[in-house]
Amino acid sequence: MGKVGAVPNRRLASVRGVPATSPPGRRARLSSPGTSHQPSEAREEMRRRLRNLIEGNRVMIFSKTYCPHSTRVKELFSSLGVDYNVLELDRVDDGPRVQDMLTEITNQKTVPNIFVNKVHVGGCDRTFQAHHNGLLQKLLQESSANDYDLIVIGGGSGGLSCAKEAAILGKKVMVLDFVVPSPQGTSWGLGGTCVNVGCIPKKLMHQAALLGQALQDSRKFGWEYNQQVKHNWETMTEAVQNHIGSLNWSYRLSLRENGVAYVNAYGEFVDLHKIKATNKKGQETYFSASKFVIATGERPRYLGIQGDKEYCITSDDLFSLPYCPGKTLVVGASYVALECAGFLAGFGLDVTVMVRSVLLRGFDQEMAEKVGSYMEKHGVKFLRKFVPLMVQQLEKGSPGKLKVLAKSTEGPETIEDVYNTVLLAIGRDSCTRKLGLEKIGVKINEKNGKIPVNDMEQTNVPHIYAIGDVLEGKPELTPVAIKAGKLLARRLFGASLEKCDYINVPTTVFTPLEYGCCGFSEEKAIEVYKKENLEVYHTLFWPLEWTVAGRDNNTCYAKIICNKFDSDRVIGFHILGPNAGEITQGFAAAMKCGLTKQLLDDTIGIHPTCGEVFTTLEITKSSGLDVTQKGC
Repeated sequence: MGKVGAVPNRRLASVRGVPATSPPGRRARLSSPGTSHQPSEAREEMRRRLRNLIEGNRVMIFSKTYCPHSTRVKELFSSLGVDYNVLELDRVDDGPRVQDMLTEITNQKTVPNIFVNKVHVGGCDRTFQAHHNGLLQKLLQESSANDYDLIVIGGGSGGLSCAKEAAILGKKVMVLDFVVPSPQGTSWGLGGTCVNVGCIPKKLMHQAALLGQALQDSRKFGWEYNQQVKHNWETMTEAVQNHIGSLNWSYRLSLRENGVAYVNAYGEFVDLHKIKATNKKGQETYFSASKFVIATGERPRYLGIQGDKEYCITSDDLFSLPYCPGKTLVVGASYVALECAGFLAGFGLDVTVMVRSVLLRGFDQEMAEKVGSYMEKHGVKFLRKFVPLMVQQLEKGSPGKLKVLAKSTEGPETIEDVYNTVLLAIGRDSCTRKLGLEKIGVKINEKNGKIPVNDMEQTNVPHIYAIGDVLEGKPELTPVAIKAGKLLARRLFGASLEKCDYINVPTTVFTPLEYGCCGFSEEKAIEVYKKENLEVYHTLFWPLEWTVAGRDNNTCYAKIICNKFDSDRVIGFHILGPNAGEITQGFAAAMKCGLTKQLLDDTIGIHPTCGEVFTTLEITKSSGLDVTQKGC
């Protein structure tokens, strides 16, 4: 079938979009070579061939290359991921007679002239009207030869969101989800990374560590207890895993209630509209669909050194580890690395973080260094500018003993030490290379496996879409995938045109002292807007809860980055302090509404809270004034 950008045929007789050529010096005609027809016979032949085009193609567009309305209609079908066949009437020899015949058939004199599943939709305006009121989607789904309207590959947050929304809109939907076990043999249930080995268990273990700090603070607030307080890893992990198990079940139940077919099998494309599903027993089943959404996410990266996959663990393994990890080396400086190092240290473990270059690459570096400084003051050791060369097992056990040899990135120096556990958190790789995408022509970034898409989450193959962490250049965050998945389903199967807004997405790093941010880092803001066009307001602050507890009064920090030439609009928001995620969420909504410094100044703060500090910011970095706090 002809697709977007196909070269139109010179002869109407070439129905299926295969380019037809004419001998030199001869113009292509409707009649077959060597055959003559009376005018009435020629008309009937043309009518028959037009009927063949209309009935032989799901979407048939009669168009002219220079017509802007025709272009709009083609773009609409492309955005919907619908293949169409087009006949450009200004490119065929008998174009005027074809248009006359179309007028006779449809009583429409203009182009574009669109047919969907043999039904005459009309011109540009009527096609868009049909799209908005849902009629076009109904027409497109009629007489579908595929098993499903939509197959979602990946049962994580984004994939489930998209599948459920499509089902709510009345579509026949399947979700394929299969977790390839980690090198340590860890696998999990439905829900993806966030639920099973990401946000949910991470936040719960972060909370467990905060409770340990609260126990220390409680004595200053009058709580008296004599018994030795200690943390039990097994009790915590059992509770966390029980909660995750309940979420797995609720996701399966939700799919069932919405009529979504769930298949626990690995999906791989074998054709443009067909996929092979392989279950854990190796049994293969084939399914077809009109559209596909790739939502396969990412998995932790390994170092590629001796002993890494044999003896090291990743975040895939940590949250269900059946024993306390003991003395731990965390390799990497990503948010995953620092979050895990933070809560492990909060349990009283001996934790070292080995950092190749900078902390929290891509985040504001002033904030990143403050995060690291707080962790270092609270017992986490940092080995800067080192990378592991080898991991060797000295003793088996739960945990065992591992010797790590590491090399400086700045010279020949090598060091070695012994740990019970080595946790790798050096980044993640997209799960796209074994999906058969090369068989159907879907382009990926060969360097990182990411999938480039347009602003409709559409790949270069019109009926294949992608959402979530596999997207190139988009935030790798669960709420982003959920929003993108839901909006994609509404555009594909509803009357919506709303796109996912990837600008000013807030996030929080759940290190022992939380770091929340929204918008530009200071480095990126300077790169985009130039330093002289910015004003940075900042301050250190002392949470009231920390005062009686005797905790440092000049550790928590807040700053906003304002564009001086856009009414001091806030383009970067940053906070390091307790409950940073809760604070950032509210200010992110304000930034969506165009928050300015004046609006912050006009806002009355809630006292006593950490968030109120943003309503009283006065000191700018450019002033050079001291921001240390000396009282409440």
